[in-house]
Formats: sequence, structure tokens, C-alpha cells
Amino acid sequence: MTDLRGVRIGCAMTGSFCTFSKVFCAFEALRDAGAELFPIMSDNAYTLDTRFGSAVGMRTRLEEICGRKIWHTLGEVEPVGPKKLLDLVLVAPCTGNSLAKLALGICDTPAVMAVKSHLRNGRPVLLAASTNDGLGRSAANIGALMGMKHIYFVPFRQDDYIGKPNSLVADMDSILEAARAALEGKQLQPLLLPGMHS
Repeated sequence: MTDLRGVRIGCAMTGSFCTFSKVFCAFEALRDAGAELFPIMSDNAYTLDTRFGSAVGMRTRLEEICGRKIWHTLGEVEPVGPKKLLDLVLVAPCTGNSLAKLALGICDTPAVMAVKSHLRNGRPVLLAASTNDGLGRSAANIGALMGMKHIYFVPFRQDDYIGKPNSLVADMDSILEAARAALEGKQLQPLLLPGMHS
């Protein structure tokens, strides 16, 4: 799939705020490839001001990129499955908290509810993990999700194997390529990338 014209992608953001700027660039690449983007935010992503920017500023940037209002309630995302609104749900960034909820079937935020609703149609989900315990407590959840049908991962690496040896982060620059692969039912390879340290 060389372009994404007409492909409807739910762009769900959860609270790994340090990755937001790179994720926004990835969403722009999806848009520029022709995809129709539908913005979704978890409760924390939608409401929290952080040292990386204000909640209002982040919401404004996401809506500008996608050209639509953000879905930020359970009621807004629940129809994703029944009405077959999307071709792909991308969770970027996907925190350890959201990975745990997805692995255990907990659906109490708009981001994870969108995934659950979308999976009822056997359509692909792409996760861009960003968690400080990816090689700790979250490792079991990542492993469980890798074994589930229709779930794919953006390739990831240890982002600081000296200072934070358990930390994993997806290569957000690979989101476009990973989305194309997921839409074809494939996991982009290699999944494990060489680590970095600061």
C-alpha cells in the first residue's frame, strides 16, 4: 500500500507526554499520505498540563492536524465498532497503563475503548509503546498483546539502557510504515531495534 488515500485511522493518544511532539509529526505523515484522521485522547492526555505543554495547546495541535474535533468520552468512541467507523486504530503513544488495560480487557478510557470497539470487527490495531517499565512489569502485557490477533506494534527500542534499563519507546518515525504493514495484516520488522543511551 503506497498511499493511504481514503483510509480512516483513529489516532488515539495516551499520557506519555514526552513523545507528543514526535507523535504529532507521525500523524502529519499519515495525513500527508492521504489518510483521514480521527483524533482520540485518553482522559489524562486530554486534561493534564505538563512541562511538555498545556492540555489546551496539545488538543489544539491534534485537532489542527486531523481537521476534526477530538473524541474524548466513552460515548464518542463506543460507535467505532458497531458503525465500522475506522480501518485502523493507532494508539500513539501507548503507555504502560494502557498496555495493561488492553492486555486485561479493561476499557475505562476513550483510547482503550476505541481499541476494544474496533477489534470486534477483526480490524487492525497498531500500538506505539512508550513506557518506563517495558522490560519490567509491562513486559508481560506486551507479550500477551503480541499473541493477540489483529494487534501490531510499531518497532521499539530501549531509549536509555544505561539510565533507564527497563524503558522502551516506539520509533515514532516508523509509524507510517508500520501502519501500512498493519493494514495488510503484517507486523513491520524488525520489531526490536538497537538501543540508545543518553
